[in-house]
Amino acid sequence: MIQFRIQPDSEIPASTQLFNQIRFAIASRQYPPAYKLPSTRALAMQTGLHRNTISKVYRQLEEDGFVESMAGSGIYVRPQGHEGGSRLQSPILKQNPDAYQVVQQALDDLLSQGCSLNQARELFLAEIDWRLRCSARVLVAVPSYDMGAGELMVYELERSLKIPVQLVAMEELTAVLDKTTSATVVTSRYFISNVEAIAAPKAARVIPLDIYDYSKELSLLKTLPKENCVGIVSLSSGIARAAEVILHGLRGDELLVMTSQPKDAYKLQAMVKRAEVIISDQASFAAVQAAVQASDEDIIRPPKLIKVENYIGANSINLLKRELGLS
Repeated sequence: MIQFRIQPDSEIPASTQLFNQIRFAIASRQYPPAYKLPSTRALAMQTGLHRNTISKVYRQLEEDGFVESMAGSGIYVRPQGHEGGSRLQSPILKQNPDAYQVVQQALDDLLSQGCSLNQARELFLAEIDWRLRCSARVLVAVPSYDMGAGELMVYELERSLKIPVQLVAMEELTAVLDKTTSATVVTSRYFISNVEAIAAPKAARVIPLDIYDYSKELSLLKTLPKENCVGIVSLSSGIARAAEVILHGLRGDELLVMTSQPKDAYKLQAMVKRAEVIISDQASFAAVQAAVQASDEDIIRPPKLIKVENYIGANSINLLKRELGLS
C-alpha cells in the first residue's frame, strides 16, 4: 500500500495534499486502471485525516474523472481513453459489447507472433483500417497553461516512435479535429478527462500516457541532509509544482526547494548558486549545464546534476508503438 504523508503545519490544505498525491499515484500507474483505492477508514488510519475529508477527496477525484464508484464494492481507478475500448459507434458493438476486446486481443496476439498488418488486415479489415487511419496523425494535447508538459511528451515521443508528432493546446483541439477525418490523441493522465471529452465525439482515438514514477529520484531525496537546497528544472510548470508539493509531503520543511523552467535565466542562475542538487528533465538538461558553466567562477562547489531519463513511462511507449502498428 502506498504511504501518503500529510504535513499538518503546511499552508497547503490537507485535502489538497492528499488529492495531489493520489493523482500522482494514478498518473504514474502506481494505481493502475481498475485498481481499488483504500477504504476511507484505512486511509484515515494511515494519514490521520478525518474520514469525511477523505470522502471529499474521493468525490473530487470522481468528479474529475480519475476514479469511479461502484455501489457496494468501493472506489476504482477509471480506465481512460482507449483503455476503455473502442470509440467506434457500431451497431454490432452495441449488440455485442465484448466484441471489441476479443478482436483487439486476437490482433495483438497475431502481431506478437510475427503476422504483418497486411496479413492481419484480411481477417480484421475494419479494425486495421481504423488503426491505420488514426495512426496517420498523432496529436499531443495539453492545456495552454502547461504547454511545457506537451513539449516534453513530443520530445520523447518523436525520439521513441520516429514519426512526427503535433502539439495542440487543449483549447484548440476541437478546431484541429474538425479538419481531419481521424487521429490518435495522446496526453498525460493528468489531463485525460478533458481531452477525452473533446476528442471522443470526433471519432478520434484517445490514449492516456503514464508518467514516470520518479522512484530513483525520490529515493535520493529521502537521504539528503536537512537544510539542503534542491533545484527542480522542467519544461513543464505543472511538473515543477507537483514536485514541490510531493517533496514537501516527503520531507516537510527539512529541504529548501527551488523550481525553474529552462528559459528563465535569472531563476536558473540563482538555483545554480544555491542548490546542492539539481534534478532536470532531458529537454532542460543542456540549459542547466550551461548555467553551471556560466557560474563556474562564482560557486565554490558545483551542484550535483541529475538528469531524469524519461517523462513518459516505458510501458506507455510500448503500448503506443503497438497501437500505432510500429512494433
